[in-house]
Amino acid sequence: MSKADPATNPPSERHEALAAAVRELLRACDLDLDHGDLRGTPNRVARLWLEQVISGYGADPAAILGDPVLGEGDTELVVVRDIPCHGMCPHHLMPWVGEATVAYLPKGKLVGFGRLSELVHCFTRRLTLQERVCNDIADALMEHLDARGAACVITGQHNCLNVPGDKHGTRVVTASYRGELKTRPDLQAQLR
Repeated sequence: MSKADPATNPPSERHEALAAAVRELLRACDLDLDHGDLRGTPNRVARLWLEQVISGYGADPAAILGDPVLGEGDTELVVVRDIPCHGMCPHHLMPWVGEATVAYLPKGKLVGFGRLSELVHCFTRRLTLQERVCNDIADALMEHLDARGAACVITGQHNCLNVPGDKHGTRVVTASYRGELKTRPDLQAQLR
């Protein structure tokens, strides 16, 4: 999804629907939207959701990984670490933030490192589980790059754990391994 400049572009139907839903949620909380800090909140929330929270639904992993560079020989392992990411828990609609490590064993096809970051955002900017994101990223690398192996490890801090009580700072680590990376602990160790 492209970012719209609210000053020059009329709000989209989706933006209006989201803003209306936020207005109703805040009114259901018996809050006054006409005064103070909440003035303009429905539009800000709608814009944030469209640009950051659910923009991954409009992204296509095949397009992101398309046009690979043909490599000369096989590289043993490509790893990109500490890719900042965020997502939204589908159970509580609470955000999480974290870092992803993405790796693949090329079989003649290489992609730019920035494409791996885009792939992470494609799957994290949806209402989905962190565990599912790891699976989706590893599967996309196998399918669209014909990789010999692929992996994704994400470490995240989830507000659905932090807000209810005494679990502040709890980190959740999820990992998915495919192909040769599933059976090679020597390569898995390079992802930690």
